[in-house]
Amino acid sequence: MKVKMNGGPASMYLKLILLVIASFIAAGTLIYTQQLVNDLQERERQIVKLYASSLESVARDASSGVDFTFQLDIIKRINFPLILAEVDSNNLALEVIGQRNVLIDSTMSHDKIESELLKLTEELKKLHDPILIIIPDAHTRQAVFYGDSILVTKLMYYPYLQIIFAIIFILIFYVSFSYMKRNEQSNIWVGMAKETAHQLGTPISSLMGWQEILKMSYDKADNVLDVANEMENDLVRLNKITNRFSKIGSKPELKEEFLYEVIDKVLNYFKRRIPQSSKKVSLSVEGDRNLKCKINHELFEWVIENLIKNALDAMDNERSGLITIKFQKTNKHIEIDIIDNGKGIDLRRRKDVFRPGYSTKKRGWGLGLSLARRIIENYHKGKISVKSSVQNEGTVFQIILPKY
Repeated sequence: MKVKMNGGPASMYLKLILLVIASFIAAGTLIYTQQLVNDLQERERQIVKLYASSLESVARDASSGVDFTFQLDIIKRINFPLILAEVDSNNLALEVIGQRNVLIDSTMSHDKIESELLKLTEELKKLHDPILIIIPDAHTRQAVFYGDSILVTKLMYYPYLQIIFAIIFILIFYVSFSYMKRNEQSNIWVGMAKETAHQLGTPISSLMGWQEILKMSYDKADNVLDVANEMENDLVRLNKITNRFSKIGSKPELKEEFLYEVIDKVLNYFKRRIPQSSKKVSLSVEGDRNLKCKINHELFEWVIENLIKNALDAMDNERSGLITIKFQKTNKHIEIDIIDNGKGIDLRRRKDVFRPGYSTKKRGWGLGLSLARRIIENYHKGKISVKSSVQNEGTVFQIILPKY
């Protein structure tokens, strides 16, 4: 038998796939944002070139009374650091002629401001190549040094911030999910322990009772034989419980069984014990007696038992209870309906009833329906759900099994 463990290869592959997807998203974000930055930088460079061209035009036509409106329009569009300076043959700034959008302490001396601006030209030169201004018959060389606008700077850092926030969000989600998973597993283990004690409690208590009867009837052969038969029944029950729990976590063997016989056997078990309680409940099964279904006998009985127990818990002592199990074969699968006339399930809680640890009973541990779902869906490749429920009228649970 192969045991399916949590956190196995499937879990590792899922984590790897998520990591690859996250890497592609991060890389795509970086590439796309960098393309936007390049487009904006090229746009700003064209503005600087246009500004440099306007300065050349002004210098050539300074004596002809040129209209400076065009140049002023260009200046208004500049929202990034810009310095106009005289340069040497290596484009090293010698003297600052003008500047725009440069933060500088105006309280400093003129020489100090000049020195700071010259240092800034070197920093701007590392970002972008300066744009030369070509003026015919000029004795000096001029160039425009410029930096990035605030928008470009923000866009350059945006993908990294986005990735950092995404990592923080993923970490929070992962920690929260792990906590919920551990909490759910804890509920399962606690519930399993209580379910084990509950399952073993009845036959063990019965055996202890038979032991006392044996002590009192050791000299009565007929009584001893009756007690031995009852003890045998309890031992068979204990063996069945052992088989059930041994199949949880492993792949059980499925065999063709007469569905009517399996269900009827479970109902007869309850029929002998219901009269001992104060509830008046009638149990019945309807369906084709010759219909066969591929199931694991012990585990499927466990499912039916849990659903009947759930139905019994939903009934009060004031009216007669009715539990009917109907099954039929359709073109694609086999449908089994477990119908009761109990108090019903709140519409908002229908999905919670299969969650480990959920129970409306004060002393319940909420594992019966969770186990039923695991047995049907994981081991029998079927489905189990609340087909319908009306408060104070009853509930219908439906099991759908594949038809082999």
